[in-house]
Amino acid sequence: MPRQPRLELPGIPMHVTQRGVNRCAIFLDDDDRFHYRRLLREACGKHGVAIHAFVLMGNHVHLLLSSLATGAVSCVMRGAGQAYVQAFNTRHGRSGTLWQGRFKSCLVDSDRYLLTVLRYIELNPVRAAMVVAPEEYRWSSVHTHLGRSRDPLLTPHSVYQALGVDSISRASAYAAWLHAAIDDEERCTIRRHLAQERALGDPRFQQMVEKTLNRPVTFRPRGRPKVATRSTRFTGFPLT
Repeated sequence: MPRQPRLELPGIPMHVTQRGVNRCAIFLDDDDRFHYRRLLREACGKHGVAIHAFVLMGNHVHLLLSSLATGAVSCVMRGAGQAYVQAFNTRHGRSGTLWQGRFKSCLVDSDRYLLTVLRYIELNPVRAAMVVAPEEYRWSSVHTHLGRSRDPLLTPHSVYQALGVDSISRASAYAAWLHAAIDDEERCTIRRHLAQERALGDPRFQQMVEKTLNRPVTFRPRGRPKVATRSTRFTGFPLT
């Protein structure tokens, strides 16, 4: 059965993740990370895709992307991904696939969920116990959002820009948000929608996406729906 096209809508951000096959490392050193960044930036420039957030972990990446053209994000991930695998294999004397299948993605409601996904992405190194604070991790967009540097790879999203009237106030407001407690339900919600490649947002946003794309976009629990049955005593007579 052919796979359905990805959920993509012009101007709607997409949370994207791609993992190494069998959870293997996709970056062995900083040169690998620099090269991946370079390929990603070139592909985004070619296809008109903006990068709003990123983190480059050892065996996977998280990106927050948007484009005004449907299909552009897929072109970026395919082009940059294939070029990176070729370079990685040549440099490290290996062959074969590097990525674990195609990348995962979900649409993100800008109005209420974008900052939550932004925080989720930039807290990845903390959850992995690689650092104590997100700003201690080098390969992340957090440094731009905290006002510590300006990464040419990034295009800050308008929702982030609206956090303050200038760069200092925006960085301060985002720092408070970033270091606030993040609960398990928030993490699970993001992971569930990403795993099933659904639309992450409130019901109104999901209805808009569903109507536009004419297909289901909401998260569905795994397994068959439970069938309601009437309880019975050990004699087999139904309870009343």
